[in-house]
Amino acid sequence: MISCRLYEIRNLVHCYQGRSVLEIPSMQIQQKSIVGLIGPNGGGKSTLLKLLACVESPGSGEILFKGRRMKPFADDTRFQITLLPQEPYLLKRNVHNNIAYGLRLRKDKTSNTRKVFEALELVGLDPKSFHLRPWQALSGGEARRVTLAARLALHPEVLLLDEPTAGIDAASVQLIKEAVLSAREEWNTTLIIASHDWEWIEMTCDDILHLSGGRILDSDKGNIIFGPWHPRRDGWHEKHLRDGQSILVPPPPGKNAAVLMKSEDLRVCTDQPITGDNEHLLKAMITHMTLEKKSGNILLTLNAGHQDVTVRISHSHSKAGHFQPGLSVWLIYNPKDMKWIH
Repeated sequence: MISCRLYEIRNLVHCYQGRSVLEIPSMQIQQKSIVGLIGPNGGGKSTLLKLLACVESPGSGEILFKGRRMKPFADDTRFQITLLPQEPYLLKRNVHNNIAYGLRLRKDKTSNTRKVFEALELVGLDPKSFHLRPWQALSGGEARRVTLAARLALHPEVLLLDEPTAGIDAASVQLIKEAVLSAREEWNTTLIIASHDWEWIEMTCDDILHLSGGRILDSDKGNIIFGPWHPRRDGWHEKHLRDGQSILVPPPPGKNAAVLMKSEDLRVCTDQPITGDNEHLLKAMITHMTLEKKSGNILLTLNAGHQDVTVRISHSHSKAGHFQPGLSVWLIYNPKDMKWIH
């Protein structure tokens, strides 16, 4: 798939009430790509989506869309971009008129009814049963799907999604995932998805950006672990896990600082290993296994004392180790490899 630069961010700083919430010196997003945004709550994901949706203007710096500087609510960009917010909002009218509203704003001269029905089918709702249903008669999952259908009916060039599968039933989650991916398949829509659903993000995205404290940490996969950190007599600091184990780190810049534990710096094995200098062990359980889209490697999600950690291993290593969800393993890491996030 041939693509070119769609978004470019330069020296972006955005503040709310005098507090910086987003600082991105440089970032690019390619056309027709699927980009995942991951990171803790309050890390800046929703703010970035609003800026990319052209509903807010950055405090300083600039965002270019197809090489042109974006201006809030400008017709030449906002009709090409649509945002699905985390909380679905429906107008106090029936499903048909909710979905058709955006088409009317864009003065779409094609059949609104045809596009409304097609969009409902994409999100797994029967058009004949749902298109005249009043907004207040929808369940939470149905409301989320209708709000997505309203965006899909526009055949957008860019679809921005803020936690599209959070807090809804499993059937709706699957239908929303399928509908979102159909936009890229049908119309070459660029998708930018903020989600805590790591497995889905990893399986579908071309690129993954990790946002924390308003900064992009690394496009590579890593684990961000937050304090509190407690000093030890040997000079290391530790985070106490619920199962009695501890994560060791170098002296932190603050008690509740965040540290980056890169997936490629970790090892995993089924038998308790002999550790080298400064290596530390954690007993953990495999909870998920995911195929990494680009490399063909396997991502293991491990849980130790309610702390999730992702480890990247080769496909051959996965077979040799007979890894599978539910298996107890040993996680090996060197605290010296961990980097503090400032």
